[in-house]
Amino acid sequence: MLLCAITACMFAETKTDFIYRPNEVRIGWGDQLFESLMWHNPTAVITSMPESYEQTYRERFRHNQHLWAEYQRRFAHWFALGAMVDISEVGWDNVVRNGAGTELSRDKKHYFYNLVIMPTFRFTYFFHPNVNIYSGLGIGLGINGGTETNGKGRHTDVGAAVNLTVVGVSANYDRWFWTLDLGGMYSLKDANTIFMASSRIISIGLGARF
Repeated sequence: MLLCAITACMFAETKTDFIYRPNEVRIGWGDQLFESLMWHNPTAVITSMPESYEQTYRERFRHNQHLWAEYQRRFAHWFALGAMVDISEVGWDNVVRNGAGTELSRDKKHYFYNLVIMPTFRFTYFFHPNVNIYSGLGIGLGINGGTETNGKGRHTDVGAAVNLTVVGVSANYDRWFWTLDLGGMYSLKDANTIFMASSRIISIGLGARF
C-alpha cells in the first residue's frame, strides 16, 4: 500500500473528482479469526472407554475466510453510502472413533456458512490526494445455514449483523484504489445464538471509481 501511495503522486485524486466519479466498487478478503478460535481440531481423544464405545468428533476444520463485494456512492469527498454482501464458510469432517481412538468412519460433508447483506456508510475524516483515512458502519441481516440444525430442526437461521470499520486506509491510484480496514463483523439471533463475533478483524480490498 505504501508503494501504491508513492507511485500514485502523478495519478492522485482531488476532492472534486468525486463529482465526476461518484461510484465505487470494491471486492476483498477478510480473516476468520473468531471461527478459527471457536472451531478447531480436538487436542485429545477419549481412550479410557472400552473399544466398543463409539463417539463422533469434528476434525480437519477448513476456514474459507470472508469474501465480500461492496458498492458505494460518494455524495461528498467525506461521505459515502452503499451496500455490501459478505460470505464466509467453515467445513469439517465428522469422524467416528471407538474408545481406543481408532477411526471407524469419516464424513466430509459437514459445513456452515454465514451470508451477510447490509447497507453501509463511510465517513472520511482525513483526505489526501494519495491516501484517505476513514471509518465505516454497516447494519443488516446475517443468514446462517449449512448441515447443522438449530433447536427447531431448521438448517437456516436469520439474525442481525453489524460490520464496524474502526479505521480504514485507502491508497489511491487514479480511478483505482487499495483499502485496508480494521474492525470487526458481528452477527447473532439472540444472546444464546451467536453466528459471528469479532470476525473479519482485518479486511483487504481492491476497488475502482467510475
